[in-house]
Amino acid sequence: MTLGSKIAWDDTVLPFQLDRTGTRGRLARLDGLLQSVLAQHDYPAPIEALIAEAALLTALIGQAIKLRWKLSLQVRGDGAARLIATDFYGPSEDGAPAQIRAYASFDEDRLDPSADPFTQIGKGYFAILIDQGEGMVPYQGITPIAGGSLSACAETYFAQSEQLPTRFALSFGKSQQPGEDMHWRAGGVMLQQMPEASPELQSGGSGEGGLLLAADVLDDDDMEAWSHVNILLDTAEEIELIGPSVQPTDLLVRLFHEDGPRVFDPQPVEFGCTCSPDRVRESLSIYSAKDIGHMTTEEGTVTADCQFCGAHYEFDPGTLGFEAKE
Repeated sequence: MTLGSKIAWDDTVLPFQLDRTGTRGRLARLDGLLQSVLAQHDYPAPIEALIAEAALLTALIGQAIKLRWKLSLQVRGDGAARLIATDFYGPSEDGAPAQIRAYASFDEDRLDPSADPFTQIGKGYFAILIDQGEGMVPYQGITPIAGGSLSACAETYFAQSEQLPTRFALSFGKSQQPGEDMHWRAGGVMLQQMPEASPELQSGGSGEGGLLLAADVLDDDDMEAWSHVNILLDTAEEIELIGPSVQPTDLLVRLFHEDGPRVFDPQPVEFGCTCSPDRVRESLSIYSAKDIGHMTTEEGTVTADCQFCGAHYEFDPGTLGFEAKE
């Protein structure tokens, strides 16, 4: 692969569909975006891995939804990794990049550097929130932490909330190419089987704890197609998913050449944050002057820091809250 090809595919999401099986999918590669996200804090390696997986899932899921504004992914647990939060902001116009940001909150004293990162979450929930902007009712779907990975949680979310069989094959970790420093990369494929008819669901699914599985929502023909594309996806190697030595289009042809793969325009993604002084003021508008007083520093200012991008804000306390001076 040439340097130009690598640059062209890094930090992109490539939509595709398989015409002969009725399967749609996304293939994503993250490089510079992931570096920008992780550079905001000095995260331990297990937390970096969780953020990398969450950011990759966010890129794949966000691009798959007709989004007017923002999709958020949140993972909350009672373990050392208390919170993983990501946001995907849809592009402002055709051809413009989507923006992704991510942040993690964790208890370093409880963190086990040698344990599997997913086990650091403990018991909790995985949530996807969709905000289509002013005048629209936000949507929230929640599923329990289960399955051994964040991608497994996302698969359960789509089965439960959308009755849509979904599969993720992800790869992420530190990578080094000749002439480059060691840095994080991530790549993966998302598949979804589109049922030909609306499923007739019973009171519960056949999975663990009554969770829905693909067999619960697909008829025999759709299930055969779904099993077929999953078997093919299982042959993808981690180095093929993460890149950059294999181009996404070449990987799709190798995996699904008999199933009529058809690609659409790739979506560029970049690190971005929507924080601003006005948004901070809005978030503090629910507080009284007394509450604002408790937030005021000895220097006579109210300060705020964005955990996503590191921006620092300082305000005159008299201009904050619902009792602010005009």
